[in-house]
Amino acid sequence: MPIVPRRSVLYMPGSNARALEKARSLAADCLIFDLEDAVAPSEKINAREQVCAAVMAGGYGQREVCIRINALDSTWGREDLAAVLKTSASAVVLPKVESAEQVLAVAQSIPAASLLAIWAMIETPRGVQNVEGIALAHTRLNVLVMGTSDLAKELRVPHTADRLGFLYALSRCVLAARAAGIEIIDGVQLDLEDEAALQVACEQGKALGFDGKSLIHPKQIAVANQVFLPSAAAIENARQIIAAWKSAMQQGSGVVVVNGRLVENLHVAEAERILAVAENISL
Repeated sequence: MPIVPRRSVLYMPGSNARALEKARSLAADCLIFDLEDAVAPSEKINAREQVCAAVMAGGYGQREVCIRINALDSTWGREDLAAVLKTSASAVVLPKVESAEQVLAVAQSIPAASLLAIWAMIETPRGVQNVEGIALAHTRLNVLVMGTSDLAKELRVPHTADRLGFLYALSRCVLAARAAGIEIIDGVQLDLEDEAALQVACEQGKALGFDGKSLIHPKQIAVANQVFLPSAAAIENARQIIAAWKSAMQQGSGVVVVNGRLVENLHVAEAERILAVAENISL
């Protein structure tokens, strides 16, 4: 599976034409045009038409452009999906996924020749309980997205700096994503004025194993991009590992040591992933 940078994943309300236009100039790696929570019922149809038109008009560069639809069993879900299938969107984002069957229902509606991927949002206790099956539901599913706002409400836990009440759910979902060989995006930081708290949340998410951070405002992009970007030191270390490994293989040596640390196949694979991420970060 190709390496796609997903450091910053920005939600944009589908009913806001100015936001859809502004998104063309933002430094987010990925955009999610939202037809669900961010859109009032009276604006759903208009938002759908507006989002699909914006996606087809293009101008978003190398960014992944995804569309979050309403649930299939809602008034708008089926028509949302049908409209998305007519666009060039990178992925359809499914809200509040609680079973593999929900993913399969969408996957079966997508023509075999389509390149449309599926992203599944995990934002309920049942979704967390079933996340292993969800992550393996279909080959079109390549990203899980944590919906920590809804999850907080369902779990009855507060949003604290250490996110103590979320840690089990977050780690379980990361494990499920890695076991399935797919990527996973951390939930949002709600306080738009506290950049230090955003920095801490991004660093914690990276330490937990997330590939990026979902965002609710453009002012959050720079911090997420910086935290989830491989550091210069990490890139240099990766290059040294690969070079030393290649040299050892050419010499028939089975032991490789870089900066005092023993290097094995798994370290080479991680080094290659770090370089691939860094090389693919270009908007």
